[in-house]
Amino acid sequence: MPGAVVMNRGRANTAPPPARRMTLLSAVMLAGLGASLLWLPGASAAEVEIGAPFALTDQNGKPRSDEDFRGSYVLIYFGYTFCPNVCPTGLMKMTDALAALAKRDPAKTARVVPIFITIDPARDTPEALKDYAAHFSPRLVALTGQPTALRELAYAYGVRFAKAPGGGEYYMMDHTGFTYLVGPDGQYITHFESDVTVDELVEQLDARVVAPASRS
Repeated sequence: MPGAVVMNRGRANTAPPPARRMTLLSAVMLAGLGASLLWLPGASAAEVEIGAPFALTDQNGKPRSDEDFRGSYVLIYFGYTFCPNVCPTGLMKMTDALAALAKRDPAKTARVVPIFITIDPARDTPEALKDYAAHFSPRLVALTGQPTALRELAYAYGVRFAKAPGGGEYYMMDHTGFTYLVGPDGQYITHFESDVTVDELVEQLDARVVAPASRS
């Protein structure tokens, strides 16, 4: 459920290595979603807008924008394909939750689109994203784009990420691990922490997603 944010490097969140010191930048990044308030003096949480329009490219090389998803609820996860643990775990939770919701209410499930947005466009080409998305759900939309556009979009959602030192071409990324729920009007509804369970996600989606009105 919504709450404190952790920075992940593709591993389950554990205590930081003893040798790692937290810099001022790290402290701001760890604040995640709440860090948005640091840059808006006098603003309350209710006044801070979360999310932004986007124009990106999906795993099939097709241009996609936020307008393409109007009328649908969207589950958004920011991550990268080289992430060894946290990202695939988050995406599997989304996949499993939607599968469970489909058994309960297919009409609601049809209104929810799962989206994966990369924070590592240098390696996450459309081709790489297509291979990666195939491991989860045929409904998963995987998006990449220009580094500046992706960073601005991530920051608009309160996502913080940075390239971890070392690793060469196999570098990892430190990043926050929220899953966001956006409504049919493109407005932020809520977010879920990385430790949300599949059952909790199913219950939240069932409570918040409105099935389309039946036609007589």
